[in-house]
Order: sequence, then C-alpha cells, then structure tokens
Amino acid sequence: MSYIKITETPSNHDNLEQLDTTSILTKMNEEDKKVADAVAAVIPEITKLVDALAERFEKGGRLFYIGAGTSGRLGVLDASEIPPTYGMPHERVVGIIAGGDVAIRKSVENAEDDRLQAWKDLITHKITDIDVVVGIAASGTTPYVLGGIEAAKKNGILTAGVTNNPGSPLSEAADITIAMNVGPEFVTGSTRMKSGTSQKLALNMISTALMIKIGRVKGNKMVNMQLSNVKLVDRGVRYVSEGLGIEYAAAEKLLKEHGSVKEALDAGA
Repeated sequence: MSYIKITETPSNHDNLEQLDTTSILTKMNEEDKKVADAVAAVIPEITKLVDALAERFEKGGRLFYIGAGTSGRLGVLDASEIPPTYGMPHERVVGIIAGGDVAIRKSVENAEDDRLQAWKDLITHKITDIDVVVGIAASGTTPYVLGGIEAAKKNGILTAGVTNNPGSPLSEAADITIAMNVGPEFVTGSTRMKSGTSQKLALNMISTALMIKIGRVKGNKMVNMQLSNVKLVDRGVRYVSEGLGIEYAAAEKLLKEHGSVKEALDAGA
C-alpha cells in the first residue's frame, strides 16, 4: 500500500473507557469540529462535479451514488430526499448500496467484496454516458465501489470518488476525486463518525447545489417540494404569501388552484 490509510490510524485519544461521560462527549466534539474544514478544502473538486452534473442533467442525465455500509446508506439517504424536497422524479438521483435495500437496515455479509456487482446493479437502471456515477468509500478501497467506478469509466461515464483517504485506489480511479482528510477517528477505524459526517456534508452540497443550478430553487425557497403533508402545505402557503406579498388566505387559495408553489408564484406574478 503506497499511501497512508488515514481512516485506520490510531485515535488522538486513548483510554476512552476510563473517561467520564462529559469528557467523552467533549473530546468527540473536538474531533467533529475538524470535519467542516476538511470539506471546505475540497470545494474546488465538488465544484467540478456539480458543474459537470448540471450540464448532464440538462440533457436528461442522472446521478448514481454507489457505496457499501455507512457510505452506501448515506448515498441512499441523500438520493431519497431529492423527490420530496425538490420534486424530482425518483429515477434522476439514485442511491445504490451493496447488498441491496436490505443492507440499508442490516449488514449483508461480503456484499462489499464483490467487485462486479455494482456494475450489474447500475445496468439494471439502463445507465448511459450522460449519467454520472459517484462512488462513496471512506477507505477508498471497497471492491464493490472500485469495480463500479472502473466499469463506468470503461463505458464512457463520468465518475467521481468521495473518500477520506487521499491517494487511495478510489482517488486514483475516479475522474473527479473528493478526498476529505478528517484525520483519525475518535474510536480508531470507526468511519461512521467523522468520515461519515464529512460524506453527509459533501453529498448534501453536491445534490443541493445541483438542484439550485437546474432551477429547482427560487430565491432561497424549495418551490418544487412535494406538498405531501399538512406541515409542507402550510410552508408552501407561506412561500406563496411571502413571494407575492399577499395574505395567507389568498395564497392558500392560489396554491390549491395550481398544486405547486412554483406554479402558484408564476401565476400570481
């Protein structure tokens, strides 16, 4: 191995079992404070990915996240929140986890070790060269992710790697590398902690910036959100009221007529 596997280096803290609760939490928080700076350092790479995604989305392209374990779950989480938040079809941002949907809740033994399965999973979605595949792996060595990225590249598909080990195989394999060095984990090797937090931040940045770039946000409002419950309908009415400078009751009537915040705003403008 020609690089330092930062995610496996010893914690900056020891004898954790001897600490009182407040000390455990305080030291954990001290480590967490380093995460945002590590993400900030890779904004140029995230920018490249978002701009490339926006260009492809305008042509009908899609975003696929692939990962295993915590990384896979974070990809599924980010993808699952796009339709309700921005009104996009479920098939435009897709999270794929090694072991299938059952692995979202329970560990699937050896699923991440299958180097061929990710590509098999991707081709069930009829993936094309206007799509983008983002592999997520804290270690940067997960066979499932590496195999998927390599196969996607061979088929002319843009790839990106989200990892916490600069110089790892994933960093080398992907077209765009987002390598966030968050340092050793509080509990040595437990990448669901700082590494996972950094991945969550990066994925939020990728998908949110993409949605803004393709016009799914107006001002600072989620004008394409699905009005699927009372809370969201109320939020939508307030968006219309504020956006058009009209009373709540009039905004409510307009929203009911048009069925979406964006259409209500456009109609009332």
